[in-house]
Amino acid sequence: MAGDHFFLELEPPNKNLSKAAHVVIVGGGFAGVRACKALAKTDVRITLIDKRNFNLFQPLLYQVATGLVSREDVATPLRQLVGKQPNVQVLLGEVSQLNPSQKQIVFNGKAYSYDYLILATGSGSSYFGHEEWRSFAPTMKILEHAEEIRRRLLMAMEQAEQMPDAHARQFLQTVVIVGGGPSGCEMAGAVSELMRNAMQREFKQLDPTTTKIYLVDPGERVLRAMPEGLSNSAQRTLESLGVEIIFKGRVESMQPGEVIMSTPNGEQRLQAATVIWTAGVKPSHLGKKLAESIDCELDRAGRVVVEADFSIRTHPDIRVVGDLCCYKHTKDGNPLPGMAGPANQAGGFVGKDITALVSGSTRPRFDWFDFGSMAVLDRIAAVANLRGLQFSGGIGWLLWALAHLAFMPDRENRFTLLFKWLIAIVSQQRSAMLLTGMPSQHIGNDMPDAHFPMPNVKGPSIATPDAALKAAMSYYSQQVSGISAQPKAGTDESSEDSVAANK
Repeated sequence: MAGDHFFLELEPPNKNLSKAAHVVIVGGGFAGVRACKALAKTDVRITLIDKRNFNLFQPLLYQVATGLVSREDVATPLRQLVGKQPNVQVLLGEVSQLNPSQKQIVFNGKAYSYDYLILATGSGSSYFGHEEWRSFAPTMKILEHAEEIRRRLLMAMEQAEQMPDAHARQFLQTVVIVGGGPSGCEMAGAVSELMRNAMQREFKQLDPTTTKIYLVDPGERVLRAMPEGLSNSAQRTLESLGVEIIFKGRVESMQPGEVIMSTPNGEQRLQAATVIWTAGVKPSHLGKKLAESIDCELDRAGRVVVEADFSIRTHPDIRVVGDLCCYKHTKDGNPLPGMAGPANQAGGFVGKDITALVSGSTRPRFDWFDFGSMAVLDRIAAVANLRGLQFSGGIGWLLWALAHLAFMPDRENRFTLLFKWLIAIVSQQRSAMLLTGMPSQHIGNDMPDAHFPMPNVKGPSIATPDAALKAAMSYYSQQVSGISAQPKAGTDESSEDSVAANK
């Protein structure tokens, strides 16, 4: 219980706020930051808590993963975004418990009281009950995920450059992307641009025409949330980029180097050095913790069902916004989609509503304005559905760029992104092709080849492929080429790589 923990009482950021209502915001994403800014001029004390000290612009993570932009272009320190507000205090920590009956949360082992609580902790990735696939097919939800994907893509290309066997090079140049939504389509287009064009001049042994990119989706078309015309346009653009789309494909099993899926024509086996997962989403674990502490409803996905003001029916002092909430009080009764636009609007509304409650003024009403949806497919082509107006090609890309720059919370990042996009259009080159990290960065730090601290006697070179790629290459040697891998004398290197990849 929260009472078993040390109770944290901090001085308010402004002495004049010592007796003001205390608003605790958990989560520094789109909704959390927008709620914080909406309360900037309100006589309340705000505490923003997040387990990261930065706001991440998730819609552009695929550009980090494919080397178009760097981490600094899509991440902004929270203290720079809202820390200058006189009524805001930013704290680094992860909330582990909720105690609504006492109006307390517990984070970093400490209890903290609130008058109003806003939960905006977003969502993570779902592998539909197959968590063992996570190490084989990284997802794209946090900054480290994107950088791990970039590392795997670049390391596969580096290994292919040294491979005398043309078939082995093709295996290393093969990528499977699971999920045909906006993230999957954007990733497929960006990977094609990376492996076919951006690297054509830098790598001497690689033939871009032998690159294979598969996009797997269980449905009958990509971008199913968009009108069929735009979906078909997106499919044609991706296919023109060399992306092979496999519809009605459901992943059944996976191992390093191989994806097996069921299709209407029977089982299909894809052999690829790199697999990327964009198929499933699950809400933050705080939704389940909230349901365990109070009587609140969760939908099938685990999102918290909220009232028209984003509150919990039995606890009006608690608001849930963003990907964590299931908001059905729309005109058509469909839940708000998990996108940046609805999260921004919900966060702003909750901030204004709390302002009205504190000041005693008329409370606002939430009316979601649906701007539409869009997806970029290559350097100068995108599809956009803006309230029934449909655009594709260059005009679609221009609208996509303007929308993303408008949602970007940091002004400096807007300029750097625009500059890098223009450079990429003109030169077809990417500005963040850095191969960073260590080969064991996803293995526990107690392993012999842990990347931190770097061992001074034993351990792999930074240039060594990580366990996942080594296991995929071992799979190719044994299952595809028919050549058994030769482990070092006195060791079982292939077995160790497989175990490490599974970890």
